[in-house]
Amino acid sequence: MTQHTYNVLFLCTANSSRSILAESILRKDGAPRFRAHSAGSYPKGEVNPFALKVLESYNYPTDGFRSKSWDEFSDAKAASMDFIFTVCDDAAGEQCPVWPGHPATAHWGIDDPSLVTGTDIDKEAAFVTAFKYMRNRISLFLALPLDTLDHLAVSSHLGEIGKTEGASAKVAKT
Repeated sequence: MTQHTYNVLFLCTANSSRSILAESILRKDGAPRFRAHSAGSYPKGEVNPFALKVLESYNYPTDGFRSKSWDEFSDAKAASMDFIFTVCDDAAGEQCPVWPGHPATAHWGIDDPSLVTGTDIDKEAAFVTAFKYMRNRISLFLALPLDTLDHLAVSSHLGEIGKTEGASAKVAKT
């Protein structure tokens, strides 16, 4: 029996830090059952070097990442997403495209580590914290028995995961 491969898209405004962390974590921890992607509403055009450094330090993949627009995933020719997670409050408050396939969505906001000022050690520590919060959420997501839950139950669980430790203090606009 062939198991369904789920497509997951992580959204953040710049697609340079949190969404990249999430994509890498799911790429490794969710393989081969999940295919991870990330994008931004206003992509920065480059991946934050601290994101890559932290991923490497925890032995997560860093190859092939680029900051890209969510338009790549809203096109009719794009792969249909099963799940879409916003990982920054700004992206959660934006008018999102209509996604093909009507994916389950949730907001998993984590404070932006790229806004931390100070020494490189301070900045790296912020990325480590964001990485750990995101890895915890993805671990909870991977533990869900998706094949046995209905859409409403999945949506409820995804919302609760977004409220776990490290949830951003801002309330997403609705």
